[in-house]
Amino acid sequence: MNALEHQLDYVFADTLPESGGVMEVAPGVFWVRMPLPFALDHINLWLLRDEVDGERGWTIVDCGIASDTIRANWERVFDSVLDGLPVLRVIVTHCHPDHLGLADWICNGGDRKRWHARLWISLGEYAMGRVMAVGDVSNAGGERAARHFARHGLTDEASLETLRKRDSYYPTLVPSIAPQFRRMRDGDTLTIGGRKWEVVSGYGHSPEHSALFCAEARLLISGDMVLPRISTNVSVFDIEPEGNPLALYLESLGRYETMPADTLVLPSHGKPFRGMHTRIAQLRDHHRARLAEVREACASRAQSAADIVPMMFKRKLDIHQMTFALGEALAHLHLLWLDGELVRRVGDDHVIRFSPA
Repeated sequence: MNALEHQLDYVFADTLPESGGVMEVAPGVFWVRMPLPFALDHINLWLLRDEVDGERGWTIVDCGIASDTIRANWERVFDSVLDGLPVLRVIVTHCHPDHLGLADWICNGGDRKRWHARLWISLGEYAMGRVMAVGDVSNAGGERAARHFARHGLTDEASLETLRKRDSYYPTLVPSIAPQFRRMRDGDTLTIGGRKWEVVSGYGHSPEHSALFCAEARLLISGDMVLPRISTNVSVFDIEPEGNPLALYLESLGRYETMPADTLVLPSHGKPFRGMHTRIAQLRDHHRARLAEVREACASRAQSAADIVPMMFKRKLDIHQMTFALGEALAHLHLLWLDGELVRRVGDDHVIRFSPA
């Protein structure tokens, strides 16, 4: 645990749900933890007792990537936890593979087709998921991603070739997306298990992320917008090459600062915690420090996003991590560029670099 984590209250300490099992974190709200094959090696998913149109059952929030391990874990949950009741709806906070990956499979009742449930998701996330499922628009890989990062200073040909070959990365992890959905919008109220949950839209990490806040129970299913141990990735993608996602993300954090200080945060990664106001202050301080480093670096000489990466990320990165790191370095450069502090120019080598205005 790092020093910043000591400022948070991990209410369940080191207790975690067993693989293929659940842990109740509030009345009718259960924590499911699934493995991921990345450096970030898990995702938290949420199972809520519910009743829709007079039918008792369950709502699931987020789903995990499409993998045999996660399918098998879900099947154990379906058999041992649901009390024979169906899943009535599947809520997805955003379109990233670890959240949307198995949503269609769960909506259709898993391997045994036990039920048919509706996918609930914002329009922005549904649309982007459909686009990434069929097109070459993901920072994770493909020809466009390789060109995007080459423009911003990734010159290692072996890395670029690895990126080009990852053109099926997203559809491999998200093999199908439900052909119909129920739209969630900021400020909508969902009744789940007799409680009112407000949809809180957030931007910067993804197009139209939906967190869920229950004021009555002081619970926040935060998705990836507020995480306890790591900072949420905020990246510039090739599909929006002049985007300013960091400004959107920092603005979105303001929505959580008005929630009660004792709110129990149920994040997608890490452990449930109290101390959201403290954590948001930490996140703001983190980005403020990174922006100061970027300003200082650009004042010494023009910098590409690839030049900034080793200043922001001190460890060795594999190609998967490098795509996030480059996207985030560029997000910090873009905030300063679009605020007028930096200018950008294309060099003779076709690489974009930033320097003081």
